[in-house]
Amino acid sequence: MKNSRWLSLYAVVAYAFLHLPLLVLAVFSFNSSRFTRWEGFSITWYQAAFADADLGEGTINSLIIAIAATVLATIIGTLCAYGLWKRSSLWISSTLYLSLVTPEIVMGIALLAFYQWIFRFLHLPLGMHTVILAHVMFCTAYVVTVVAARLRGFDASQEEAAMDLGATEWQAFLRVTLPQLIPGIASAALLVFTTSFDDFVITSLVAGVDSQTLPMVIYSMARKGFNPSVNAISTLIVTALGVLILISDRLEHKA
Repeated sequence: MKNSRWLSLYAVVAYAFLHLPLLVLAVFSFNSSRFTRWEGFSITWYQAAFADADLGEGTINSLIIAIAATVLATIIGTLCAYGLWKRSSLWISSTLYLSLVTPEIVMGIALLAFYQWIFRFLHLPLGMHTVILAHVMFCTAYVVTVVAARLRGFDASQEEAAMDLGATEWQAFLRVTLPQLIPGIASAALLVFTTSFDDFVITSLVAGVDSQTLPMVIYSMARKGFNPSVNAISTLIVTALGVLILISDRLEHKA
């Protein structure tokens, strides 16, 4: 019982350390004052955030990039996980996860150099397309990891039975395997959307002047001086992404 109380206290302290700053951020997003001194409840800064044209444009860009990256990375990652499951290769599996452990600043610089080298011949500038490609690249590994975990518990004899009954390998995948992977795929997609929408380091290096995302706009606003609208938009982002993470976790456990 004594150990249980200490563990409970430790858990409370750990959660407070992780989430107390976010709680303070949310509280002061409703403060009528511009400063960290409570003067009264107000939604002024939320109204200011919604009226800000730069925040609106950044949000739209972030949503477009996140949705496109989610669709592409989910399709590519699912097929990649299935291919690795069918034709196991330790070397390919190990190198695939390299993007998960590579520092973002290193990956961003590498992508920028690669794009500049490629686009020198194609005469294409940096823009939304380069951000989407970059997000697909580093998000695919997340999809492979989640879907591969589901495939490890899948009974391969079900596909074999379907093919014995006349189905092609592709039909067996679509009608037998894919339906059972849906919870894992949905969980991976939500994880990719959250990661893509929230990314700053890589995006800031490969984005063009007309493809500023919401994290980039918020960072630019914070550098110019404290703006309480940042509290409001940050609270909305944390809440929305928190809901997506909870949904993703539920789907992953169902998988």
